[in-house]
Amino acid sequence: MCRNIKPLFNFDPPATEDEIQAAALQFVRKISGFTKPSKANEEAFNQAIMEVTLVAGKLLESLVTNAEPRNREIVIQRARAGYAKRFGTESN
Repeated sequence: MCRNIKPLFNFDPPATEDEIQAAALQFVRKISGFTKPSKANEEAFNQAIMEVTLVAGKLLESLVTNAEPRNREIVIQRARAGYAKRFGTESN
């Protein structure tokens, strides 16, 4: 599950709220062990996602770096090249 969490800091354009929430969802799924919680745990699960999203957003806003922002398109191209090399196929 956590393999889907991608670095979100120092990108141009910055990470969106949706990207931060998707990472929070993956994190909560991983630590809870639930892909989809039962009705009894749904409220706690959703509350955790909301809180992790807020904290992650605050973290990203407070971090500083002197490095140049990474270009999303270049990162995607490099990942696709790595997938093709690793698995011998083209990835879209």
